[in-house]
Amino acid sequence: MKSYRTAGEPVAAQPALPPKEEVAERSSVPGETRTKPLPLAAVLEAQSTLPSQPRALALLASELLRPQPHMRSLSQLFSMDPVLAARLLAMANGPAHLMRQRVHSIPEALVVLSPMQLRQLLHKARPGVDRPSASGWQLASFWRYSLDTARLARALAMSVQCNASAAYALGLVHGLGELLLQQADPGTATRLTELLEPLHPRRPLVEMQLMGYCSAQICAHLAKQWSLPSVLAEALQYMHQPLQQPVFEPLTGVLHLAMWRAGTRALGWSERQLAVSFPAEVGLALGMDIDMVLRQASIDWHAGGEPDVIF
Repeated sequence: MKSYRTAGEPVAAQPALPPKEEVAERSSVPGETRTKPLPLAAVLEAQSTLPSQPRALALLASELLRPQPHMRSLSQLFSMDPVLAARLLAMANGPAHLMRQRVHSIPEALVVLSPMQLRQLLHKARPGVDRPSASGWQLASFWRYSLDTARLARALAMSVQCNASAAYALGLVHGLGELLLQQADPGTATRLTELLEPLHPRRPLVEMQLMGYCSAQICAHLAKQWSLPSVLAEALQYMHQPLQQPVFEPLTGVLHLAMWRAGTRALGWSERQLAVSFPAEVGLALGMDIDMVLRQASIDWHAGGEPDVIF
C-alpha cells in the first residue's frame, strides 16, 4: 500500500514501519516457542469459524418466523453483520441460482432467496462471543468499524455516482480477511499487533513482511470461493492499493477512502495525522479531496433511518 502525504508535510509525521529484520526478530523471541504463520490455504479452510453478532441472529430468527417476513427489516438486519451479509451474497450467487456472479448487494440477494433458504443460512451461523484479545481485535470493535466503513462507502459512492448498495456491501465485508486470520491463527494475529495496531493504514505491509500475504488477499480468495461478482472480488483484492488495479474501478477507490476514514477515526488520529496520511492520489482519481471525505464521515447516520445497532 502506498503512503501519501500532503504538500509541505514532513514524512516523519507518518509512523515508520519496522524493518524486515525487526519483524523477524520480534516474531521469534528467545526462550519463546512460536509457530510459523499459517499458509493462506490453511487460513481459508477455517472460514466456517467466522462469527456473527448474536443480536443480529436473534432478530433475524424472530423476523423469519413471520408468515411473510418484511423485506425492509431483513435488509436492515443482514446489513448489520459482515459474516451474515457475506453468506447471503454467497448463497445468492451460488450455482443453485441463475444469478451466478450477478448479485452485488444485500437487497438484490434478498430478492433471489426464499425465506426457507434464509432460515437455512441462519441455522449454519455461529454466534460470536466477545472476549479480551491480545491481538487488539475485539468483535464489538470490529462490527462497529465494519458498519462505519459500509455507511461511509455508500455515502462516498453516491457522491461519485457509483453503485451505492454494492459499495455498502464491500465496506461491510472487507474486514473478513482480518477477522478470519484472527480466528484461524490467533498467535500470528497477536504478533502482528505487537508490530502495528489493527486498522492502521500501513498494517498490510507488515502482514506481507510477516506472512507473505495480507488480509486483502484472504478476502479476495473468499470472494472468489463465494462466486461474488468480479467487480466486488477485484475491489477486495486491490482495496489497499486501488491505483495498482489494472483498470481503476471507482468502487475500489471508494472502499479505500472509506477504510482510511473509518480506521483513522477508530484509532483516534489527530487532524495532522489525517492530513499526512490522506490517500490524496486515490482522492484525485475520484475527484474528491480530504474535506469532502471528512464531511461525509461527519454525517449522523442514524438520522437517515438506519438501524440503531447495539454491540
